[in-house]
Amino acid sequence: MYAERASRLTGAVVWTNSPTVPGTGRVLPDGCMDLLWHDGRLLVAGPDTRAHVTTASLGPWAGVRFHPGTAPALLGVPAPELRDRRVDLADLWPAARVRRLTARVNAAPDPATGLEEAALWAAADTGPFDPLPPRIVAALDAGRPVAATADELGLSARQLHRRSLAAFGYGPKTLARVLRLQRALALARAGTPLAETATRSGYADQAHLARDVRQLTGLPPGELLAGRG
Repeated sequence: MYAERASRLTGAVVWTNSPTVPGTGRVLPDGCMDLLWHDGRLLVAGPDTRAHVTTASLGPWAGVRFHPGTAPALLGVPAPELRDRRVDLADLWPAARVRRLTARVNAAPDPATGLEEAALWAAADTGPFDPLPPRIVAALDAGRPVAATADELGLSARQLHRRSLAAFGYGPKTLARVLRLQRALALARAGTPLAETATRSGYADQAHLARDVRQLTGLPPGELLAGRG
């Protein structure tokens, strides 16, 4: 069973998942990165450009999902190097530091609480967040073209691409596609017909929506919304 709640860390979400039967799952791209706990280990989920298909291993999982653009500074992890990857934290941080943090998470009342505390400690050590990534997300999520977003933020196209790559792991065009996908899925899951969903989300038409959903998730919209795969 999957459950999530808002974190005490602004913009982050704390989640838990406890698969009860073997099978595969599908994690869809959302612009975020996650700090994960499973079976006593800490991992980092990088930014996805396509659906990440998982093979469910029984037992609980916990995670903190960071708002797009915040995890690289918090975790000291280069976003592009983790694109479409799941990596042990021990491969990214000094072994002694990972052992101490893992012990603290495992000693917490529950792993989700321990991960949230770890995220709060990291934020306290990081200092103020860069204000630019949230502005990039807000502009693109409002449906503004990449060129207009760059102009609005006072950046050249090359500067916007460089800053986006560092913050999100990929350029603004990919981020815009991912955010548009999430807007469309939210509308469709709320019962909005697909043709209307396409128009309201910024697609040219329903066929464009269907192609993009299949490319980013590996499934046509009907199967994805029905929860298959």
